[in-house]
Amino acid sequence: MASFNIYRRRLSIILGFSPALVVAEMSNGEQTMPKFVTIGYGDQAGYDRTPRAVRDAAHAQDAKLRSEGALMGIAGKPVQVRNPEAAQLETLSGPFMSSALPIAGFAVIEAADMAEAIEKVSHVPCAVAHGVVEVWPME
Repeated sequence: MASFNIYRRRLSIILGFSPALVVAEMSNGEQTMPKFVTIGYGDQAGYDRTPRAVRDAAHAQDAKLRSEGALMGIAGKPVQVRNPEAAQLETLSGPFMSSALPIAGFAVIEAADMAEAIEKVSHVPCAVAHGVVEVWPME
């Protein structure tokens, strides 16, 4: 796998494409789409002050993404895991990072590129209900 990643990065530099797009062209000869991890942040107050019609449309967009194969879930309670030098497992309840808004959920979506990924998540509940959605390309 390491040699594949080196080859993918070199090929992406030569061709001028992102490494994720190179994977889309190389995976077992089949055309696959790049994947993106999304993290939705939002709170109940922002959701409640969003008009019902906007919320309904946002939930319909979530349903559409699921029908396209997106893996989605509501955030539960996190646990931090550390294992320094693979010698001592340590866990701590709670998030590692904090933000102004709590994490509401996660998704893994497929899109041709970052622009398409942004378009897909720009109408989900966290994006329209006074929250925010981060989009992370998986390379």
